[in-house]
Amino acid sequence: MIWLVIACGVGAFSWWLTGWLANRISLLGPIDHPNDRSLHQHPTPRTGGIAIIVSMTAGILVSSAMALSTDMELRNRFSRLPEAGWLLGGTLFLACVSFLDDRKGLSVVVRFALHLLAACGVVFGGGVMLHSVSIPGWEPLTLGWAAVPVSLLVLLWMTNLYNFMDGMDGFAGGMTLIGGLTLAFLTSKGNAVAVSIPSLLLAGAATGFLVHNFPPARIFMGDVGSIPIGFFFGAVILLGSRDGLFEIWVPLIVFSPFVVDATATVIRRILAGEKIWEAHRAHYYQRLVLLGWGHRRTVLAEYGLMVFCAALAWFYHIGNDSMRLLVLCLWCLVFSGLMAVVVMAERAAGQRQFVA
Repeated sequence: MIWLVIACGVGAFSWWLTGWLANRISLLGPIDHPNDRSLHQHPTPRTGGIAIIVSMTAGILVSSAMALSTDMELRNRFSRLPEAGWLLGGTLFLACVSFLDDRKGLSVVVRFALHLLAACGVVFGGGVMLHSVSIPGWEPLTLGWAAVPVSLLVLLWMTNLYNFMDGMDGFAGGMTLIGGLTLAFLTSKGNAVAVSIPSLLLAGAATGFLVHNFPPARIFMGDVGSIPIGFFFGAVILLGSRDGLFEIWVPLIVFSPFVVDATATVIRRILAGEKIWEAHRAHYYQRLVLLGWGHRRTVLAEYGLMVFCAALAWFYHIGNDSMRLLVLCLWCLVFSGLMAVVVMAERAAGQRQFVA
């Protein structure tokens, strides 16, 4: 119960700090000015991620101080402080880097190098990596020497796909809330506080931010929020998978509204010869907005999809091999069907199938 109280406090602090930042446009900047590839229409500050990261960090420090000073059992359960330190340190490092990028702009090469540096800290410094991939009904696939590159790829992809998908009011904040709550719930039992409590606190911070970010948004998350949050979840996925808290499919299903959309869009743009780091409006959620759904209707539909995926992940988590195979098949069918529906709707509306 104490962790829920702290999470509520984190949410309240995030709500206050986000509102303060939204009203101090000239203090920190930067401002997101609309252009022909934007979905918003008015200049909007994009510093909301500062409130999320600062609030979550404050909550983690309070929780850690309580655990280390008052409760021997919790002290023992916080025994993975080196790993948690690399995770939190990498998150804060990327928050600072991304804030600088938001203000001054960094080259693609510099950004990637710094993202890789943070990922190497978690993998090599914290020893957090994915050693095997489960296959329902079969023996787990041991990665062996490939564990390091695969783990780095997971971290780098989660870091950047969150940034790719932060393009609509309330979208990334909603995924952070639902994804964080789901991971906290799935790991709430046993010695998993290094995963469950930070995930819960991040969900609380996202809740406070969402009050100001829900359509029509007064403030955006910005790279200072999306980059470190994606990195944080990537590290949590690796840590939870390594320690047997859940199989790798569980968080992939939870975050599949982001993972599937971003992956399919990037692959399609690569095949079309486009520069994937440049701004565009080709994601499926963006295409729904362009079809006339609007921000609020689209984001509410995405929330429904997120909750559905969280439920699928739970069934996979508690199921036997037969249920897990059924869940994976249903998961594939649902996303294949949804993508096909968007394409058919564009054709019916007379739009070009892939909006560049």
